[in-house]
Amino acid sequence: MIKVVVVDDSAFMRKAISTMLAKDPEIQVVATARDGEEGLELIRKHDPDVVTLDVEMPRMDGLTCLRHIMMEMPRPVLMVSSLTNEGAEATLKALDLGAVDFIPKQLSKVSLDIVKIEASLISKVKIVAARKLMHSRPRSSAYARPRTPLTAPAPAVQRGPVVSRSGSPKRDVVVIGVSTGGPPAVQKVLSALPADFPSSIVIAQHMPQAFTGPFAKRLDGLCQISVKEAETGDRLKAGCAFIAPGGRHLVLKQQVSRVELEVTTEPASALYKPSANVLIGSAAEAVGRRALGVILTGMGNDGMEGIRALKEKGGRALAQSDATCVVYGMPKAIVDAGLSDEIVDIDDMAQAIMTNIYV
Repeated sequence: MIKVVVVDDSAFMRKAISTMLAKDPEIQVVATARDGEEGLELIRKHDPDVVTLDVEMPRMDGLTCLRHIMMEMPRPVLMVSSLTNEGAEATLKALDLGAVDFIPKQLSKVSLDIVKIEASLISKVKIVAARKLMHSRPRSSAYARPRTPLTAPAPAVQRGPVVSRSGSPKRDVVVIGVSTGGPPAVQKVLSALPADFPSSIVIAQHMPQAFTGPFAKRLDGLCQISVKEAETGDRLKAGCAFIAPGGRHLVLKQQVSRVELEVTTEPASALYKPSANVLIGSAAEAVGRRALGVILTGMGNDGMEGIRALKEKGGRALAQSDATCVVYGMPKAIVDAGLSDEIVDIDDMAQAIMTNIYV
């Protein structure tokens, strides 16, 4: 049985989250709290496997509560965040502090939108709880960076500090697919790249529309390369990373003398928007072997078919290692399918990218 403590100042939200989780027989909400102070007391008392934590609360807010959890009793924490710019910025900060992921709330007391997050909430609680059992708890402040798996992962390539190389790369486009646990992983990779990184980067991160703009802006302030939310008509250029807008797809289009980006709602049937499969598949068509595909932490298998298409065109692919993923789903899919050229720890991914664009 997975034990959960729900922390939220809204009685409606506490009831809604508890009711949704109670629908799964493997999950038990052992306590609910009205603010961070009460939440800490109940977490100490019940030792839950997972905590859902509101960002904005009286007395002690979610970020302060999260800091205490990670210092004293680290465990998987899912933030419950409003779909606003302020909510996005606070949630991104929470992910930096060690929260595993977030659940967006887009509702008021009279809204029925809460049911839209039910399946995602149950799935994320079960996946991060299972992940908790696979890894010993770290002593550092970030639960979401497990280091000691109970079962040995596939060998991962280890490298030293990121270094620049001279000459033109063989692969001038890097396409990244990522989901649960992605923001800190993407930040770690992009912030380690040098200002003269010789290729362009395009990223499909599963994230709501309100979050991708603040995410790109945050990364741009932290990285030596430039980072922006992608717009139709943007031209790929070296040393620039483009984040796919939430709620829409991003595709590469080969023009006569350049590669441009297009933001689109098609295919409307895709499970995720943005979709890693759609992005990487378009890269396979537009630039072929000139592309390097990278699959980072995330549940499911989005990106696998895109990587398959890219490999058929002569491209290369990297997968994040099991031991450094929050959720080893998307990388596992391409590893199990035999599509990954290397399995790389997240701390070494920037150098792996730098090396592989010349291979």
